[in-house]
Amino acid sequence: MKSTDLLKIAAIAVFTTSFAVGCASGGSEETVPVEDAVECTGATPEVKNAIYAAKLKNARARNLGYEWRDTAKIIKEAEQAAADCENVRAKILADKAEQQAADAIAQYNTEQEAVTDSSADAPKVEESMYIGGYLVVSGDNLWSIAGQGSVYGNPYQWPLIYKANSGQIKDADLIFPGQYFNIPKATGSESAAAVEHAKTRGAWTVGETEASDIQYLNQ
Repeated sequence: MKSTDLLKIAAIAVFTTSFAVGCASGGSEETVPVEDAVECTGATPEVKNAIYAAKLKNARARNLGYEWRDTAKIIKEAEQAAADCENVRAKILADKAEQQAADAIAQYNTEQEAVTDSSADAPKVEESMYIGGYLVVSGDNLWSIAGQGSVYGNPYQWPLIYKANSGQIKDADLIFPGQYFNIPKATGSESAAAVEHAKTRGAWTVGETEASDIQYLNQ
């Protein structure tokens, strides 16, 4: 073989080797493109409104004293999910919290209606026309009894006691130890009439029923 042929063969071998090495090194440097990450911008307006609605309704339930134990915790979880751009999860949590608060308020309203209904159905107790009673002791008279602070604190209102207990008082000037008198309430018109009678009664005699007393009893 001629020397020129040997040179040609050698040149071809060098070129082939260089091409193979170039292809191999080029393949090792090739990289797979990575998609750009989506930037987190926080909660959407819909999620913000849902969280606000849950907070508002839960505040009302709290003011009524009917806040559920875990509602506030769920709202915090919704806020955190919104901050992490997990808007779907945040919306679900916010709606759940709002529904819990609504259920708490409904429970309060139901119980209040039940209390109102039971009060309406309860038998009405007739208001007494008396403020109490009084047991007569030695030395008492209607004037002194009416003047006591625990009774009227005004002795001129003694006719009220006289009229309320006229069945056992024959003479307004003569009462006896051991008698028990009902003490009526002093209403405006009756109190005024009693004071007027006490001041204008006129002369009286122990053991007799004065005409002015009879007239007062018949009013």
